[in-house]
Amino acid sequence: MKVLILGGGMIGGTIGRDLAKDSDVEVILADADAAILEPHNHASDLTTRVLDVTDTAALSAAAGEADLVVGAVPGHLGYRAVETVIKAGKPIVDISFMPEDPFDLHDLATAQGVTAIVDAGVSPGLGNLIVGRFYEEYEEVDRFTCFVGGLPEERHWPFEYQSVFSPVDVIEEYTRPARMKSGGRIVSRPPLSDLEMVDFPLVGTLEAFASDGLRTLLTTLPIPYMKEKTLRYPGHADRIRMLLEVGFFAEDPVEVDGVMVSPRALTSKLLFDAWSPKGEGRDLVVMRVLIEGRLGGHYVNTTVDLYDAYDSATATTAMARATGYTCAAVARLVLQGTYTEPGIHPLEHVGASKEAYYHVLQDLGSREVFLQIQQEIMPET
Repeated sequence: MKVLILGGGMIGGTIGRDLAKDSDVEVILADADAAILEPHNHASDLTTRVLDVTDTAALSAAAGEADLVVGAVPGHLGYRAVETVIKAGKPIVDISFMPEDPFDLHDLATAQGVTAIVDAGVSPGLGNLIVGRFYEEYEEVDRFTCFVGGLPEERHWPFEYQSVFSPVDVIEEYTRPARMKSGGRIVSRPPLSDLEMVDFPLVGTLEAFASDGLRTLLTTLPIPYMKEKTLRYPGHADRIRMLLEVGFFAEDPVEVDGVMVSPRALTSKLLFDAWSPKGEGRDLVVMRVLIEGRLGGHYVNTTVDLYDAYDSATATTAMARATGYTCAAVARLVLQGTYTEPGIHPLEHVGASKEAYYHVLQDLGSREVFLQIQQEIMPET
């Protein structure tokens, strides 16, 4: 089977190398930038192709040659790429943090008989898979909370952060209003708001702030209280909020000495350098999912923790492992015929299938990405 991967960066490359381990899979890693593909050009287990996903004719032709397409491009390119692949009649598993509503493509995918699984990363992604499974197992779910973040092992002032995927998508996370559910209603909070401190084993105290990561969960599962919060080292949110308040993330150009400059474009460039991984780029991924509701006649609180670290043996970042291996596991569901429902499907749909859920967890476990699950019966109120 032939898999076309769109995006040859850190995450796309990890997905490609993982899928290429399967003896019956041929992987083609594609990117518009030949320099990004260069480290993979001599790999024995995959081939590379220069491909611009904004060239719909070229993308459609390339997708037509594949059995499955995996999307790992920046968010602003994701929607059109997914749409083009669906029109080509090919299934796709996508991790792009697209600002558009992917369900706008549901009718097209259904009419084409195409399976399109979106937000198939770590968050959104793995957290959605988890709540999708427990939503099926609980008699009633009242609350869902997801704390998640990628962190450098070594903290360097001033941001104590490193970007192991598209910095543009990180900035989107800092500027989009944070949508959440309260009392069954969708409400919005300012980005970087609702700051709280949370303790995690192996890491210590982290700050958590509101972010717009629920995405499809806002409409797919009728859980009355839901929120997602991004994790960073304490102090990071205040520094980013200062930039936001001053206007460094504004998109409209401003005049500087007779030259029109986009503040966001300039800030992105400066932060890209400031956030570039230092040394090996050793990092951590921390996620905690909390699910509260009624199970077996009791009110139960389920806590699911994920901790993963940089893999020195393969020089693979924790974010690439958690995101890429989740995406690769979901891709295998499609390739093997385990999940082939036509239409747009986020991972909460996939997690509703017990077989698919445990397939993904088993795949992650074989790559030493583990979930720790605890359940506690809560007193009735």
